[in-house]
Amino acid sequence: MAKEKLYKHPEDDSFDLTNMVREGVPYPYFNSLSNQLHFGLEDWSSYLHLSERTIQRYKKENKSFDPLYSERILQIERLYKKGIDVFGVADNFYTWMDTISIPLGSVKPKELLDTYFGIEAIHDELGRIEHGIFA
Repeated sequence: MAKEKLYKHPEDDSFDLTNMVREGVPYPYFNSLSNQLHFGLEDWSSYLHLSERTIQRYKKENKSFDPLYSERILQIERLYKKGIDVFGVADNFYTWMDTISIPLGSVKPKELLDTYFGIEAIHDELGRIEHGIFA
């Protein structure tokens, strides 16, 4: 099966990502990503530490997210890209993200997306899975 591609920006390098964070993730980009990842306002509200109403305001005003929120959005996008690459099929990765993981503290990986360290823990676990190291 073909692997899904989440990125819509031309390059996946640190400079492009840094510029995108500084400029802010545009709401249409965020909305498209939300649809691809099957995240609702409640999910994003938790991950970004923003109220649903504030996110709706970004939509209404069609404005870009502040750098702090843009960085988290892109971190999550990169994590999902990595996960889909590791699992080969998006649905398999989505199922894993929604299943309790003992190595990640007996929580669903998806519940760790609200902090940088949680995202890094998931990324590290994906690396272990990718290399066949199951603990």
